[in-house]
Amino acid sequence: MKISVTVTLKKEVLDPQGKVVNQTLNNMGYQSVTSVRQGKYFEIKINESDKEKAKIIAKEICKKLLTNTVIEDYKINIE
Repeated sequence: MKISVTVTLKKEVLDPQGKVVNQTLNNMGYQSVTSVRQGKYFEIKINESDKEKAKIIAKEICKKLLTNTVIEDYKINIE
């Protein structure tokens, strides 16, 4: 089973990299861009046929390794 995980900074956490990208886009002429937030994307293959079990495994992986739950949120998508 293929699982994708998107990790982003929590909304209340400052995102200096996103701010730099936003400013650069504005400098390049993309004035309609008002905000950019950066994040991480992971594709994980799990040898599990039960979607609920796969989601539990993915949550454990996110909490133990892929995210800093103090400052980051994650979203799991099972394909």
